[in-house]
Amino acid sequence: MPDTEGTLAERLLAGDRRALARAISLVEDDDPEGWALVREVYPRTGNGAVIGFTGPPGVGKSTLLAAMTKIERARGHSVGVLSIDPSSPFTRGALLGDRIRLSDHFLDPGVFIRSMATRGALGGMSEAALQAALLMDAAGRDVILLETVGVGQAEVDIIDHADTVVLVLMPGSGDSVQALKAGVMEIPDVIVVNKADHPLTDTMVREIRGVLSLGPRGDWRIPIVQTEAVRGEGVEELAEKLDQHRAFIDAEGTLSDRRRRNLMNEVLAIAAARMRRELEASVREDPAVKELLDRVVSRELDPASAATTILERSVA
Repeated sequence: MPDTEGTLAERLLAGDRRALARAISLVEDDDPEGWALVREVYPRTGNGAVIGFTGPPGVGKSTLLAAMTKIERARGHSVGVLSIDPSSPFTRGALLGDRIRLSDHFLDPGVFIRSMATRGALGGMSEAALQAALLMDAAGRDVILLETVGVGQAEVDIIDHADTVVLVLMPGSGDSVQALKAGVMEIPDVIVVNKADHPLTDTMVREIRGVLSLGPRGDWRIPIVQTEAVRGEGVEELAEKLDQHRAFIDAEGTLSDRRRRNLMNEVLAIAAARMRRELEASVREDPAVKELLDRVVSRELDPASAATTILERSVA
């Protein structure tokens, strides 16, 4: 590894903000230096508490993260915030109020905020985002807050790599009702009903409890926390519930199991993304593949059979 890269790794491990920003940029640009850097610092990861926030757009996740960051800083913890969103609250698409609230943390050396837009790409941005979270961990961030829209989308599946998952919903939102119906209630460890001054909050909480009662009962009872993040109401309670969940999985010994599962998913996600890129590159100009696709278009061959043929050709 070149000396400059070793210097970058040393600065990163020492918690240098510029080194962390540079490292994430290298990974985001798919620069070989970035991947070599991740290899070097990876043994020093696994110490940060990783908390994932997900939910429909507009429920106030960015405001909630700003409030959580304030609490964690008051506790003396360094914080990394990673937002993966086509309309990131830290860059374009943010309301002025969000920018003002987040600006309280921009100059704080104990807070590192990074936005990564999906740019409509499946897999690739997720691959870079996973490495960005690792780099924040290696840089010594005590708490890493991940934010994304939706659950189970290929481009934002970093949410599956958190120690604790928080689902944020908002009363009176059709998206929230759809989230309840979509079966995502099995995913979160904590549920937040934000903008809780809404008159339909109690109705929403009852709906959530009803859905939870239909699911499998585990040792951890999923708490429902009502917050009004703009005013900071309920955020202390949320922080306490997150602490309780962390203590619970530590005591149960499931934290290591979760991280094992998450790391296996990460390996498979990176491998799948790279295999897809290689496959697309290899078949793009292949006349035989074009002929195969023409047969699919003319209904002579079904898509699954065509895919099987392409895979057989690619591994031959």
